[in-house]
Amino acid sequence: MMILDSQGGVHLGMSNTLPNLADLPPDVRAYIAAQTAELVAERIAHSLVVQNRDTIIADLRLQLDGHKKHRFGSRSESLDQLALELMLEEHEIAQASEAGEGATPASEEVKPTRTPRERKPFPKDLERVETRITPSDACTDCGGSFKDLGTDVMEELEYVPGHYIVNQIIRPRLACTCCEAVVQAPMPSRPIPKSFVGPALMAHILASKYGYHLPLYRQSQMFENAGIELSGSLLASWVGKSTKLLERVSDAIRDHVFAAQAIFMDDTTVKLLQKSKSRSNHKNKAKTARLWVYARDEKPWGSTAAPAAWYQFSTSREAKHPSQHLQTYEGFAHADAYAGYNDAYRTGRVTEMACMVHIRREFVKVFESYKLPMAQEAIERIAKLYEVEKRARFKSPDERVALRQEYAKPIFDDLEVWLRAQLGKMSGKSPLAKAIRYALTRLPKARPYLDHGFLELDNNTAERAVRPVTLGRKNYLFMGSEAGGKSAAIAYTLIETCKLNKVNPEAWLAWVLGRIQDHPAKRINELLPWIYQATIDAQKAEGEAKNEA
Repeated sequence: MMILDSQGGVHLGMSNTLPNLADLPPDVRAYIAAQTAELVAERIAHSLVVQNRDTIIADLRLQLDGHKKHRFGSRSESLDQLALELMLEEHEIAQASEAGEGATPASEEVKPTRTPRERKPFPKDLERVETRITPSDACTDCGGSFKDLGTDVMEELEYVPGHYIVNQIIRPRLACTCCEAVVQAPMPSRPIPKSFVGPALMAHILASKYGYHLPLYRQSQMFENAGIELSGSLLASWVGKSTKLLERVSDAIRDHVFAAQAIFMDDTTVKLLQKSKSRSNHKNKAKTARLWVYARDEKPWGSTAAPAAWYQFSTSREAKHPSQHLQTYEGFAHADAYAGYNDAYRTGRVTEMACMVHIRREFVKVFESYKLPMAQEAIERIAKLYEVEKRARFKSPDERVALRQEYAKPIFDDLEVWLRAQLGKMSGKSPLAKAIRYALTRLPKARPYLDHGFLELDNNTAERAVRPVTLGRKNYLFMGSEAGGKSAAIAYTLIETCKLNKVNPEAWLAWVLGRIQDHPAKRINELLPWIYQATIDAQKAEGEAKNEA
């Protein structure tokens, strides 16, 4: 700025006072106003660019954190727990090893005494092999005989490798000595006609593949080690035929699941192998298919109905698949926000019940990436709802409704009001705003649990039911065909329903396969896992009563 000094000279410098714009000529004032408006517009535009850039960066950072956690982090709480258990196991092994080399002197280390944990006794039906150890037949001091004062019995658990047997079914042909008529006993029914697989062996193959995630080619190798030649293709053929036979039982489990007032549903991905149609290219490709689960578990509200899970396979995630699965169901359905369920909701037969865990998960992602206090508060508010659920667990539906209305409803209402208030305080494109909008969309659909004691606050039952599939796909990698996917769905239905009812899947499958060919179709419910277990428990109780008598 040019400044006129007292001597009339001109020099460059800064004035301590701002010029009075009213004293300037009109054209200068207009020029200054135009420049000021242009500068303000540039600042506003720059601010919007920066805000948009920051939003994009925040969104990309959230996605990157998600990818890192998916690739390198733990996938679920159960894996975190597994890691801790493995770490504890390693420490215990090291501690036992050090103790074997030599104990630390008492003068160096004094440890508090700990009450030993009582071990649960071994099952009574396990075979006992007695080994009697006596010092000698006569006293070494005087040569006298011994009298019995009692015995000390120590039990140790041992393993006897499994073995195979060959059942020979002998049917003599007999001729009458008078009329020369020839007779022979009919062949007993078999799980797979014209095959040489027995019910127990077939049950073992199914349980190993779908219950313990052991692929058929590994089972084939194990048979080979025992000197038995069973190819992977032969085992696959047996699996397909046996699951087709057991489909009636799977359908009965479906009917039991859909008889519930509320179900839990979810889906997960599996790889489906597609054979190449090109003659020049013989490489097969894998596409993403789906396994759907529909589960029933009423234990949290004191029902005596057996828990169960029904699985279905589809080649895609199109909405037509869950719509077909739910054709006969009427009631509430706990589910995530997948839009493919909307067709079933529109029928009016199925009422949506949103999952609070999915709502909470969105805030957890934001908090883990940015440590925002607002995200943390949302998580803490949701945690208060689960504190009420702990008190309501295993109570009757009426008691659960009373508890929820008194304690959970005010928390639920405040959460909605608070989220709406926070949404106006931030950029609508920020990850936290997206989490809040998702929550505000889902919360009205989670509200029915406050008025119905048979509903749960989340969809964890279905999420637990898909975990065996996620474990299995890491081992067998893909489904070989659509028929293989359907077989897997039937096998998962049977085996996971057994697990839910604390039934030995292999023992039950052997029991069912040994009689299903001759069992009337109208009485298929007699073969369900919980009916089988009740029969076994009754037989055990009867045997124990006879032994005591």
